[in-house]
Amino acid sequence: MPSAQRSSPQPPSPQGRPSPKDTFITVYGRKPVLEALADPALVVDKVLLAERSRGADVDEIVAAAAARDVPVQHVSAHRVKVLAGNGRHDQGVLADVVAPRMRPLATALAHGLARRPAGVLVLDRITNPANVGMILRTATAAGMHGIVLPRRGVPGIDPLVIKASAGVAFHAPVLRADTSEHACRTLVAAGFAVLGLSGSVPEALPLYERTAPERVAYVLGNETSGVSEQVRRELTGWASIPMAGGVESLNVASAAAVVCFEWARQQAPRCKNPFP
Repeated sequence: MPSAQRSSPQPPSPQGRPSPKDTFITVYGRKPVLEALADPALVVDKVLLAERSRGADVDEIVAAAAARDVPVQHVSAHRVKVLAGNGRHDQGVLADVVAPRMRPLATALAHGLARRPAGVLVLDRITNPANVGMILRTATAAGMHGIVLPRRGVPGIDPLVIKASAGVAFHAPVLRADTSEHACRTLVAAGFAVLGLSGSVPEALPLYERTAPERVAYVLGNETSGVSEQVRRELTGWASIPMAGGVESLNVASAAAVVCFEWARQQAPRCKNPFP
């Protein structure tokens, strides 16, 4: 599985085009880059190679890139380290892999997400990369239209996230926003019901006893503290997962699976294929 690290986020360009940081996942290390170049399911935009890098594996990378018509740019070792975000393991090489379904939340809303039935997850300060990866895998499998991965407060798509997602992170419908509270505010303005998931809020309606709104975003909170105070102020309501046997809560990735597939089950009467 390729190792990867999302570089530090950048705002959209003045012309309104999405930042490259919201378009590519950066894979680093000689073996992971070779694996990315060898995987026909991945589109590699470019390879950056540190000057004075040598060795048989470097020659193999250059040859593999040439075979796929992928440009190789020779840059300083410092630049590779900065872009990879991991000076220990970049090994002087990185590759930008196209994430075809990753885009800014605002772009997705402007291109139709706000005008049709849709289900979205918002991750609010979830800190465990393994949980993030499993949520990306589950939500993609359930056919959710987006997983909001804020640029701040949630791990980027790094090696642990990719491993936990079993590679699905490259193809997941990731939506980027500055923060989870900004994402929730944007979704409410676009006509979404934004529901926090909690088993301790008295007014939370059981997930199985309510019909999901036509456009709905479910907010999954921090593993320990739940939905943050900043996000609570942006919610339009609450949902809960009924529990038995004295169990108080589920791991956040398990809760995401319940939410995603209950949403998918409810979509069946609305469309022929609830798994787009």
